[in-house]
Amino acid sequence: MKRKGPPPSDNMRAEYTFDYTHAVRGKYYRRLIKEGANVAVLEPDVANAFRDSASVNAALRSLLEMSEATRRLTTHTKRGPKKRVAA
Repeated sequence: MKRKGPPPSDNMRAEYTFDYTHAVRGKYYRRLIKEGANVAVLEPDVANAFRDSASVNAALRSLLEMSEATRRLTTHTKRGPKKRVAA
């Protein structure tokens, strides 16, 4: 038979207790709306391919660089219509 230890609340250190009477709801809401937040939610299968957010950013940056290089190769200058010489 297992011995019962103290309840989980007794294991909490004093520095981890938080007094919610001084908490402010939505404290950073206005700043977040003003500055904006760039949050992208990844599907689980995509998220499993990356270790952390730094690796996601690195992959996206390399994709952007590659697409920019490809765009420069495939973009044609706009010229007027070719004039045909009468034969």
